[in-house]
Amino acid sequence: MQVAAGEAHSDDLLRAPEVDALSPQDRNLTTTLVLSTLRWQIALDARIRPLLANPGARLSREVETALRMGAFQLLHLDRVPPHAVINDSVELVKQGPERGAAGLVNAILRKIATQDREAVPAEPGSTEAIATALAHPWWMVDRWAHTYGRDAAEAICRWDQEPAGITLRMEDPQTAPAGLEVETGTFLACARRLVRGDVARVPEVQSGAIRIQDEGSQLVAEIAAAAAPGATRVLDACAAPGGKTAVLAERLPQAEVTAADVSRARLHAMRRWLGARLPGIRYEVADAATQKLEPAYDLILCDVPCSGTGTMARNPEIRHRVTEFDLQRQQKRQVAILGATLAGLRPGGVLVYSTCSLEPEENEAVVKHAIREGYSLRPVRPIVEQLAEQGVVTEAGRERLKSAVQGLFLRTMPGVHPCDGFFAAVIERS
Repeated sequence: MQVAAGEAHSDDLLRAPEVDALSPQDRNLTTTLVLSTLRWQIALDARIRPLLANPGARLSREVETALRMGAFQLLHLDRVPPHAVINDSVELVKQGPERGAAGLVNAILRKIATQDREAVPAEPGSTEAIATALAHPWWMVDRWAHTYGRDAAEAICRWDQEPAGITLRMEDPQTAPAGLEVETGTFLACARRLVRGDVARVPEVQSGAIRIQDEGSQLVAEIAAAAAPGATRVLDACAAPGGKTAVLAERLPQAEVTAADVSRARLHAMRRWLGARLPGIRYEVADAATQKLEPAYDLILCDVPCSGTGTMARNPEIRHRVTEFDLQRQQKRQVAILGATLAGLRPGGVLVYSTCSLEPEENEAVVKHAIREGYSLRPVRPIVEQLAEQGVVTEAGRERLKSAVQGLFLRTMPGVHPCDGFFAAVIERS
């Protein structure tokens, strides 16, 4: 309900102390119910609405949420008996201000319980069929099919409908903490995918010695550090929550690293998280779009705010919030941020522009708008090869990254690559 009511993020809410205090089993069930209901919301509404006496009727948020959570369990979970799902949903409504709607919730969920579960088609034909079957907005799937092809669009959608895996960044990847079972990452030698275990209870994760960080995010920071190995002054212009800043500080120990962000609260959280282990990082509150930088930095990472369409497996509410109009609005701010931060590069300095968006308006188009005389694009592939020679990228990772390095840029795509979707471009000042 908090997600539906405003700008709250499910990922943040599910890390709240109230959730952490639950038993591991209840925490897993809570996470499954919240994220999966958001993932399948479009398809769930398509099942619920025709069963209403007036399919266009406006439902209260309490009733709508109870119906969606109940329908998800009936259609996608096997362990909870239908009668228990229906009873819990009815009791949930009775506890709120919409007690009179308990009968409606009971009737709708009983109808859904008697319907056949519809399997997702193995080979949906049109983009509309993919969107309907896999609970994505049609306009979003259509543009992915146009840009990347129908097969890639379907792969992205299928990836978004599965629980997002947990990837760890480990200083000593050979030794996993007690209680965790891990396997090797996809690209990077220091990345490990969690197979089983409760990371919230692991001291090394709590202290920051082991970090939860998607492998695509790690890769962007590794590329940035490798693009300017001798850097002495480094700026992370949109630093929070800090995973990429940490990689830069670790890979470039000789450098003075400044972490800047528009949010004082998020910078404070970064300092608490990283301060003890990486005390040399400087923290600065700044709006990257309006800052006036002197050409003082050898390396700038410009990981801009974006639509986040490459992260919908872990942030499923994005599909309900982002519109095509938002992409143009985001682009204007991204062009402003990139233009302002380019001014901070010394001659010979390097800036890495990145997003976790799949949309060309936020990626190639921004680079094209902002780049100007005196700046040029460096191809990413030689940097990836350099990382492979150094052992940072594994031999298997080098092979897998061939499809992610297209032209001058890096682009990972969920479902095509087993990680979030990231874009990165390397810009050098002459």
